[in-house]
Amino acid sequence: MRAILLMLLALLAFPSLAQAQAQSPAPAQNGDPILVTEISQHEVLVRQGFTGTQLLLYGAILEPDGRRAGSDYDIVVILRGPSEAIRIREKSRFLGMWINADSSSFRSVPSFFAFASSAPVTDIVDARTAAIYEFGLDQLQLSPTGQIDQQQYDRFTHGLVDLRRRSGLFQQDEAGVGITEDVLYQARIALPSNVVVGRYVAETFAVRDGRVIASSSTEVQVRKGGFDRVVAEQSQQNAFLYGLLAVALSVFMGWAAGRLYALV
Repeated sequence: MRAILLMLLALLAFPSLAQAQAQSPAPAQNGDPILVTEISQHEVLVRQGFTGTQLLLYGAILEPDGRRAGSDYDIVVILRGPSEAIRIREKSRFLGMWINADSSSFRSVPSFFAFASSAPVTDIVDARTAAIYEFGLDQLQLSPTGQIDQQQYDRFTHGLVDLRRRSGLFQQDEAGVGITEDVLYQARIALPSNVVVGRYVAETFAVRDGRVIASSSTEVQVRKGGFDRVVAEQSQQNAFLYGLLAVALSVFMGWAAGRLYALV
Protein backbone atom coordinates (compact mmCIF):
# COMPACT_ATOMS: atom_id res chain seq x y z
CA MET A 1 0.00 0.00 0.00
CA ARG A 2 2.82 2.39 0.85
CA ALA A 3 4.50 1.71 -2.49
CA ILE A 4 1.25 2.50 -4.32
CA LEU A 5 0.96 5.82 -2.49
CA LEU A 6 4.53 6.69 -3.43
CA MET A 7 3.81 5.94 -7.04
CA LEU A 8 0.75 8.18 -6.99
CA LEU A 9 2.82 11.01 -5.53
CA ALA A 10 5.43 10.54 -8.22
CA LEU A 11 2.86 10.64 -11.00
CA LEU A 12 1.12 13.68 -9.54
CA ALA A 13 4.40 15.54 -9.17
CA PHE A 14 5.13 15.51 -12.88
CA PRO A 15 2.92 16.25 -15.93
CA SER A 16 3.64 13.03 -17.78
CA LEU A 17 6.15 10.26 -18.07
CA ALA A 18 6.48 10.87 -21.80
CA GLN A 19 7.45 14.51 -21.24
CA ALA A 20 10.13 13.50 -18.77
CA GLN A 21 11.59 11.02 -21.24
CA ALA A 22 11.73 13.73 -23.89
CA GLN A 23 13.74 15.98 -21.55
CA SER A 24 16.28 13.28 -20.75
CA PRO A 25 19.58 13.64 -22.67
CA ALA A 26 20.38 9.95 -22.19
CA PRO A 27 17.17 7.88 -22.21
CA ALA A 28 17.14 4.47 -20.63
CA GLN A 29 17.95 1.50 -22.79
CA ASN A 30 17.60 -2.26 -22.54
CA GLY A 31 14.96 -2.04 -19.84
CA ASP A 32 16.96 0.28 -17.57
CA PRO A 33 14.92 2.63 -15.37
CA ILE A 34 14.20 6.20 -16.43
CA LEU A 35 14.40 9.40 -14.44
CA VAL A 36 11.51 11.80 -13.95
CA THR A 37 12.96 15.08 -12.65
CA GLU A 38 11.74 18.48 -11.51
CA ILE A 39 13.06 21.52 -9.66
CA SER A 40 11.31 23.83 -7.21
CA GLN A 41 12.16 27.03 -9.14
CA HIS A 42 12.86 27.46 -12.83
CA GLU A 43 13.56 31.16 -12.38
CA VAL A 44 15.44 32.97 -9.61
CA LEU A 45 15.24 36.78 -9.44
CA VAL A 46 18.19 38.60 -7.92
CA ARG A 47 16.93 41.85 -6.44
CA GLN A 48 18.37 44.49 -4.11
CA GLY A 49 19.12 42.81 -0.80
CA PHE A 50 19.11 39.29 -2.25
CA THR A 51 20.56 36.97 0.39
CA GLY A 52 20.44 33.72 -1.56
CA THR A 53 17.87 30.99 -1.95
CA GLN A 54 17.54 27.22 -1.82
CA LEU A 55 16.57 24.98 -4.72
CA LEU A 56 14.88 21.61 -4.27
CA LEU A 57 15.67 19.04 -6.95
CA TYR A 58 13.37 16.06 -6.77
CA GLY A 59 11.90 13.30 -8.86
CA ALA A 60 11.34 9.58 -9.25
CA ILE A 61 12.92 6.54 -10.82
CA LEU A 62 10.51 4.34 -12.77
CA GLU A 63 10.61 1.40 -15.11
CA PRO A 64 9.94 2.19 -18.81
CA ASP A 65 6.35 1.00 -18.38
CA GLY A 66 5.77 3.37 -15.44
CA ARG A 67 6.21 0.88 -12.59
CA ARG A 68 8.55 1.60 -9.68
CA ALA A 69 12.15 0.56 -10.20
CA GLY A 70 12.72 -2.64 -8.34
CA SER A 71 16.47 -2.62 -7.64
CA ASP A 72 18.88 -0.55 -5.60
CA TYR A 73 20.56 2.45 -7.22
CA ASP A 74 22.31 5.68 -6.27
CA ILE A 75 21.48 9.22 -7.36
CA VAL A 76 23.92 11.98 -8.30
CA VAL A 77 22.80 15.59 -8.78
CA ILE A 78 24.91 18.37 -10.31
CA LEU A 79 23.89 22.02 -10.63
CA ARG A 80 26.22 23.97 -12.91
CA GLY A 81 26.26 27.70 -13.61
CA PRO A 82 27.44 29.58 -16.73
CA SER A 83 31.06 28.97 -17.67
CA GLU A 84 33.57 31.81 -17.74
CA ALA A 85 37.22 32.40 -18.59
CA ILE A 86 39.31 33.50 -15.62
CA ARG A 87 42.91 34.20 -14.71
CA ILE A 88 44.17 33.22 -11.28
CA ARG A 89 47.34 34.60 -9.70
CA GLU A 90 49.50 33.15 -6.99
CA LYS A 91 50.88 35.44 -4.26
CA SER A 92 54.48 35.16 -3.07
CA ARG A 93 56.25 36.85 -0.17
CA PHE A 94 59.19 39.03 -1.25
CA LEU A 95 61.14 41.32 1.13
CA GLY A 96 58.28 41.28 3.60
CA MET A 97 55.65 42.11 0.95
CA TRP A 98 53.10 39.95 -0.86
CA ILE A 99 53.45 40.29 -4.63
CA ASN A 100 52.00 38.54 -7.67
CA ALA A 101 54.07 35.54 -8.73
CA ASP A 102 52.92 32.75 -11.05
CA SER A 103 49.58 32.91 -12.84
CA SER A 104 47.42 30.64 -14.94
CA SER A 105 44.39 31.12 -17.16
CA PHE A 106 41.42 28.80 -17.61
CA ARG A 107 39.04 28.88 -20.57
CA SER A 108 35.99 27.24 -19.04
CA VAL A 109 35.31 27.48 -15.32
CA PRO A 110 31.73 27.07 -14.03
CA SER A 111 30.66 30.17 -12.14
CA PHE A 112 28.75 27.83 -9.82
CA PHE A 113 29.08 24.10 -9.25
CA ALA A 114 27.16 22.04 -6.70
CA PHE A 115 27.50 18.28 -6.39
CA ALA A 116 25.27 16.03 -4.27
CA SER A 117 24.99 12.26 -4.13
CA SER A 118 23.25 9.56 -2.14
CA ALA A 119 26.59 7.90 -1.22
CA PRO A 120 30.32 8.67 -1.45
CA VAL A 121 31.52 8.82 -5.04
CA THR A 122 34.18 6.16 -4.46
CA ASP A 123 31.45 3.75 -3.36
CA ILE A 124 29.24 4.11 -6.45
CA VAL A 125 31.58 4.56 -9.47
CA ASP A 126 35.21 4.03 -10.39
CA ALA A 127 37.69 6.86 -10.99
CA ARG A 128 37.27 6.74 -14.78
CA THR A 129 33.48 7.11 -14.65
CA ALA A 130 33.77 9.88 -12.06
CA ALA A 131 36.14 11.78 -14.35
CA ILE A 132 33.91 11.35 -17.42
CA TYR A 133 30.82 12.75 -15.68
CA GLU A 134 32.70 15.18 -13.40
CA PHE A 135 31.37 13.59 -10.24
CA GLY A 136 32.84 15.86 -7.58
CA LEU A 137 35.01 18.94 -7.26
CA ASP A 138 38.16 16.86 -7.72
CA GLN A 139 36.94 15.84 -11.17
CA LEU A 140 36.25 19.29 -12.62
CA GLN A 141 37.73 19.84 -16.09
CA LEU A 142 38.80 23.48 -16.08
CA SER A 143 40.55 23.64 -19.51
CA PRO A 144 43.75 25.65 -18.89
CA THR A 145 45.06 27.85 -21.72
CA GLY A 146 48.56 27.35 -23.04
CA GLN A 147 51.04 24.79 -21.82
CA ILE A 148 51.11 23.97 -18.12
CA ASP A 149 52.74 21.09 -16.29
CA GLN A 150 50.65 18.74 -14.16
CA GLN A 151 52.07 19.93 -10.85
CA GLN A 152 51.31 23.58 -11.61
CA TYR A 153 47.84 22.67 -12.92
CA ASP A 154 47.04 20.76 -9.73
CA ARG A 155 48.24 23.64 -7.55
CA PHE A 156 46.21 26.31 -9.33
CA THR A 157 43.15 24.09 -9.62
CA HIS A 158 43.23 23.32 -5.91
CA GLY A 159 43.58 27.03 -5.09
CA LEU A 160 40.69 28.01 -7.38
CA VAL A 161 38.38 25.31 -6.02
CA ASP A 162 39.27 26.24 -2.45
CA LEU A 163 38.53 29.96 -3.04
CA ARG A 164 35.16 29.29 -4.63
CA ARG A 165 34.24 26.68 -2.08
CA ARG A 166 34.81 29.17 0.75
CA SER A 167 32.61 31.72 -1.04
CA GLY A 168 29.80 29.16 -1.44
CA LEU A 169 30.07 28.98 -5.23
CA PHE A 170 31.46 25.43 -5.21
CA GLN A 171 29.75 22.81 -3.07
CA GLN A 172 29.98 19.07 -2.51
CA ASP A 173 27.77 16.91 -0.31
CA GLU A 174 28.16 13.15 -0.68
CA ALA A 175 25.15 12.53 1.54
CA GLY A 176 22.98 15.28 0.08
CA VAL A 177 20.49 13.12 -1.84
CA GLY A 178 17.75 11.29 0.01
CA ILE A 179 15.93 8.32 -1.55
CA THR A 180 12.54 7.07 -0.33
CA GLU A 181 11.35 3.52 -1.01
CA ASP A 182 13.63 3.23 -4.09
CA VAL A 183 11.26 5.58 -5.94
CA LEU A 184 11.41 9.22 -4.87
CA TYR A 185 14.58 11.25 -4.38
CA GLN A 186 15.33 14.82 -3.37
CA ALA A 187 18.32 17.11 -2.90
CA ARG A 188 18.58 20.67 -1.62
CA ILE A 189 21.16 23.06 -3.07
CA ALA A 190 21.82 26.54 -1.70
CA LEU A 191 22.39 29.42 -4.11
CA PRO A 192 24.44 32.13 -2.33
CA SER A 193 23.88 35.85 -2.74
CA ASN A 194 26.93 36.22 -5.00
CA VAL A 195 25.70 33.94 -7.81
CA VAL A 196 26.24 35.00 -11.40
CA VAL A 197 23.14 35.60 -13.50
CA GLY A 198 22.57 33.31 -16.46
CA ARG A 199 21.47 29.81 -17.42
CA TYR A 200 22.01 27.04 -14.86
CA VAL A 201 21.71 23.37 -15.74
CA ALA A 202 20.67 20.74 -13.18
CA GLU A 203 21.71 17.21 -14.17
CA THR A 204 20.53 14.06 -12.40
CA PHE A 205 22.14 10.64 -12.83
CA ALA A 206 20.96 7.21 -11.69
CA VAL A 207 23.85 4.84 -10.97
CA ARG A 208 23.74 1.10 -10.44
CA ASP A 209 26.63 -1.39 -10.24
CA GLY A 210 29.12 1.36 -11.04
CA ARG A 211 27.32 2.35 -14.25
CA VAL A 212 25.20 5.39 -15.13
CA ILE A 213 21.93 3.80 -16.22
CA ALA A 214 19.81 6.93 -16.75
CA SER A 215 20.15 10.69 -16.74
CA SER A 216 17.97 13.75 -17.08
CA SER A 217 18.42 17.52 -16.98
CA THR A 218 16.42 20.67 -16.37
CA GLU A 219 17.26 24.38 -16.43
CA VAL A 220 17.11 27.31 -14.04
CA GLN A 221 17.37 30.94 -15.16
CA VAL A 222 18.96 33.34 -12.69
CA ARG A 223 18.01 36.90 -13.60
CA LYS A 224 18.34 40.34 -12.10
CA GLY A 225 15.07 41.87 -10.94
CA GLY A 226 13.77 45.33 -10.03
CA PHE A 227 16.07 48.36 -10.34
CA ASP A 228 19.17 46.16 -10.63
CA ARG A 229 17.73 44.60 -13.76
CA VAL A 230 17.07 47.99 -15.36
CA VAL A 231 20.64 49.13 -14.64
CA ALA A 232 22.12 45.89 -15.99
CA GLU A 233 20.05 46.04 -19.18
CA GLN A 234 20.92 49.70 -19.85
CA SER A 235 24.63 49.05 -19.29
CA GLN A 236 24.50 46.44 -22.07
CA GLN A 237 21.99 47.98 -24.48
CA ASN A 238 23.10 51.64 -24.18
CA ALA A 239 26.69 51.34 -23.02
CA PHE A 240 27.78 54.80 -24.22
CA LEU A 241 24.91 56.72 -22.61
CA TYR A 242 25.25 54.59 -19.47
CA GLY A 243 28.92 55.53 -19.25
CA LEU A 244 28.18 59.24 -19.69
CA LEU A 245 25.49 59.09 -17.02
CA ALA A 246 27.83 57.29 -14.62
CA VAL A 247 30.55 59.92 -15.13
CA ALA A 248 28.07 62.79 -14.77
CA LEU A 249 26.66 61.27 -11.59
CA SER A 250 30.16 60.85 -10.13
CA VAL A 251 31.04 64.47 -10.93
CA PHE A 252 27.79 65.71 -9.41
CA MET A 253 28.26 63.68 -6.24
CA GLY A 254 31.79 65.01 -5.88
CA TRP A 255 30.63 68.62 -6.39
CA ALA A 256 27.75 68.16 -3.94
CA ALA A 257 30.04 66.67 -1.29
CA GLY A 258 32.44 69.61 -1.73
CA ARG A 259 29.64 72.15 -1.32
CA LEU A 260 28.34 70.44 1.81
CA TYR A 261 31.87 70.36 3.28
CA ALA A 262 32.30 74.09 2.55
CA LEU A 263 29.03 74.93 4.28
CA VAL A 264 30.05 73.00 7.39
